[in-house]
Amino acid sequence: MSPVPRPTLADIARAAEVSTATVSHALNGTGRVGESTRRRVRETATALGYGAAAGTRTIGIAVTTYPRAWSYTEVAYFSRAITAATAVAHTRGYALTTLPADRAADDAWHSLAVDGMLIMDSPRGDPMVHALRARGIPLVFDGVPGDPRPGDHWVDNDHDAATREVLDHLAASGARRVALQSGDGDEHYARAVTEAYAAWCAERGADPLVVPFDVADAQGRSFDALLRGPGRADAVYAAYDPGGRQLLAAAARLGLRVPEDLRVVCASEDPAYAATRPPVTTVTLDPERTARAAVGLLVDLIEGGGAAAPGPVVVPAALLVRASSRAQPAAG
Repeated sequence: MSPVPRPTLADIARAAEVSTATVSHALNGTGRVGESTRRRVRETATALGYGAAAGTRTIGIAVTTYPRAWSYTEVAYFSRAITAATAVAHTRGYALTTLPADRAADDAWHSLAVDGMLIMDSPRGDPMVHALRARGIPLVFDGVPGDPRPGDHWVDNDHDAATREVLDHLAASGARRVALQSGDGDEHYARAVTEAYAAWCAERGADPLVVPFDVADAQGRSFDALLRGPGRADAVYAAYDPGGRQLLAAAARLGLRVPEDLRVVCASEDPAYAATRPPVTTVTLDPERTARAAVGLLVDLIEGGGAAAPGPVVVPAALLVRASSRAQPAAG
């Protein structure tokens, strides 16, 4: 049998009644192309089977928690997850495309040429999820989806268990007033960690002390009120990557010794925490294992061959204890 001819840029241009240059700009997200024209070109390309006809098999990956321009690839967790996801995708015969965070509300989701999508930290009301569900695109989530449906697949950690392990460790090290630095996003991770912390405090009759995470607060000034005075916190669990450094900076400014005066634990995949002064205890969520499992599920869904039952795949977290949270010898 003769192969079916692949549609070309010229074919799309004729069908969409634009120039080939406009087609190129519209498909690559470059140039000055009106949004209605860009949408029409992409819809035409999809209708003609442009990607499929060329034999392209592509998985998309995006983080949609914060609908603004930010480089999540610079965050250790996402960077390591994307590297692992790319390796698995290539092994299974798929390209992997990393989408910008600020495209979550873009109409391009309605014509994005992907065979499946791995969505990380999807919040409630996620417009990208709504658009891709409407198109029947297979989805797998890193973290519980904000709007889960029967049949959804996701890979996640047991954040309740991991948070309690951290808090119990801090209490066992001698901490009496343990605070939490948590995110203000609407993703499941922030809610789960905060809820676990609140429940742990309630079980001990302690008042919860929660400080909102601020990525721009390099000096840790948001901790100042918490770390001053006779009733100050003597331990903090920072649930986001920069929090450990922010706490070390705050302790240095306020004349607090770590861990003698302040015990610090941070959820992070950054190996540099092993070399800070003192080395910071971290929680690893194992992004490589999470990404490998998620891409494997997604490819199985795309190919219709034996995907696991809907619901969660749980990846264990691990507490890596270092000097910043170790118990101190009792005074003689």
